[in-house]
Amino acid sequence: MAREKVSVTLCTMKLIIVESPTKARTLERFLGKNYRVLATMGHVKDLPKSKLGVDVDNDFAPQYEIVSGQKKVVAQIRKAALSANEVYLATDPDREGEAIAYHVLSLAKNKGKNSSQSFSRITFHEVTRSAVESALGKPGEINEDLVNAQTARRVLDRLVGYKLSPVLWKKIRRGLSAGRVQSVAVRLIVEREKEINQFSRNKYWRIWGEFTKGKESFRAELVGKGDQKYEIRKKKALFVGDYTSTKTTIDSRQKAQKLIASFTSPYLVDQVDKSLKNRHPSPPFTTSTMQQASYRLLNFSSRRTMRAAQQLYEEGLITYHRTDSTSLAKEAIDNARQMIIKSFGEKFLPAKPNFYKTRTRVAQEAHEAIRPTDFNKSKVTLNHDADRLYRLIWQRALASQAANAKTETITAQIFSGDYQFTARGRRLIFSGFLEIFGLRRKDEQLPNLFSGDRLKANKFTPEEAETLPPPRYSEGSLIAALEKEGIGRPSTYAPIIFVIQNRNYVQKQEGKFAPTVLGQTTNDFLVRFFPQVIDLPFTAQMEEDLDKIANGKKEWSRVIRVFYQPFIKKVEKVEKEAKRVKIPVEKTGKGCPECKQGELVIRTGRFGKFLSCSRFPKCKYTAPFVEKVAGVVCPDCGGEVVIKKSRKGRQFYGCSNYPKCQWASWRKQKKD
Repeated sequence: MAREKVSVTLCTMKLIIVESPTKARTLERFLGKNYRVLATMGHVKDLPKSKLGVDVDNDFAPQYEIVSGQKKVVAQIRKAALSANEVYLATDPDREGEAIAYHVLSLAKNKGKNSSQSFSRITFHEVTRSAVESALGKPGEINEDLVNAQTARRVLDRLVGYKLSPVLWKKIRRGLSAGRVQSVAVRLIVEREKEINQFSRNKYWRIWGEFTKGKESFRAELVGKGDQKYEIRKKKALFVGDYTSTKTTIDSRQKAQKLIASFTSPYLVDQVDKSLKNRHPSPPFTTSTMQQASYRLLNFSSRRTMRAAQQLYEEGLITYHRTDSTSLAKEAIDNARQMIIKSFGEKFLPAKPNFYKTRTRVAQEAHEAIRPTDFNKSKVTLNHDADRLYRLIWQRALASQAANAKTETITAQIFSGDYQFTARGRRLIFSGFLEIFGLRRKDEQLPNLFSGDRLKANKFTPEEAETLPPPRYSEGSLIAALEKEGIGRPSTYAPIIFVIQNRNYVQKQEGKFAPTVLGQTTNDFLVRFFPQVIDLPFTAQMEEDLDKIANGKKEWSRVIRVFYQPFIKKVEKVEKEAKRVKIPVEKTGKGCPECKQGELVIRTGRFGKFLSCSRFPKCKYTAPFVEKVAGVVCPDCGGEVVIKKSRKGRQFYGCSNYPKCQWASWRKQKKD
């Protein structure tokens, strides 16, 4: 009897294959005993590391092999599949997940050994009982178009990396690497740095007047004289060429004082404009906007954000976190609207649900936006990072279905002869969706002004300002730039940023990216000899082609062929004709203590800057490089401040007298 019972159990056992053990444990919590859930632990097949692994003479056929270290996992899945009549491939609902499912099928299908066995593909965008049961109720097949798109991306990146990197080894330095998308990201950072270096800062003065009506005082700014408008610093940075002939810069304090001296009474209100503005809530998070907001509000890196989001998804707390869609399912919208009424009241609920258009240049799979699986959970207790990110996701998704915030804005024009001043006020009428975030900007009140009012001028103050170059990219703004240009996809932003830092092409300075000498040299070489490969429109077009492959509108091998044929000819030509490029070194003016003949120079290696003899390789002297911050002293002991790096590679400032002085800071101190 015991033997017969075991036989029945084996025949009715159903196997589900997912990617992570956490996701497997979550599924096992609500699936019955007839289900067994195993995790692939990522990809089970990939291109070999030691060779190209692409047959360029046979339609670019990939030569996949079992990933090193995954043989035990594959054996376990194969053994479990032999005992199951039904196998469900439930890997993530994107191209990577589709490829993993395809490779698992190729390895686990028991050809001829179990004729009644079936393999099915199921997808769900949230790890919840209802979503999984719904997916199990309508099993499907693997989408080969998505598999082909993933194959095309993998082959394309391998061809660029394995064919272009050796050129960099020969022409610049051994150990360098090039990537189809990472090199474009480095180019953005390098070109922004060039803009900053070329920018000419110009000082100018703004003039503010303090006026009084009755007992109420307020400020207004000088904006012009007659038809002449004065240059006013806006919120956005002033770029080269932003000046127009209709604007005049007050370029000296003397000129500002002279203007102030020419102001005369009366100071009359000429025009007062009042308007009611609706501020719409932002759409729920996509991968990109989640990473940007997480960086800005939580100071999380893109990798840290995605790690926390992965945990939340696998625990069944949020929907799939790799998406560029801003849409929500009808059930989620209904759930959110009920939650808004319950927690904030009916006045915070719009008459109709809010819908948003996806603004991404090319949206990928038809996922939902990132949202909680249950809006009744406003907080979770998983871990520090996941808890904070969940709260952000919950607020953003819930707020997307709330009513608009209403603000009254007031603009008053004040004249002193031909001189015109402008005063601006703002008052929040209804908080709307802002209530969910607990955000309320401080009102900027103006007195009750009317046309013809005579004001008293208390004083005028000139304020020095300066035109500013465009800022360096932060993680958030770089992701926004890549998304705007159509470069990369939701799953690639975090790896791109990690790779360009890890390979020392860029480094962070006070949270902003600056190119290293190595990054600048490599970028200039690629721009000169391979402009198409790292051209923004070309890279964006390639992403569109990959999307067309995913939609079954293009053949993947043909797309690769069109790219590869001119590319490989260019590689061969550059290898033969291009001259070797030297990485510029910074001289220190100090002699080499070892050979006594060379000079110490600053070089950049895999782990950052270091001191080396200019006669290398004849003299192999090296020493750590300690970069001092000119004009800044330690606030605790008065010692020199130096730039250091944490174990995770993050730059910070410390005292040169460490360990006697323990002072350290993430932020650069002001000069004395």
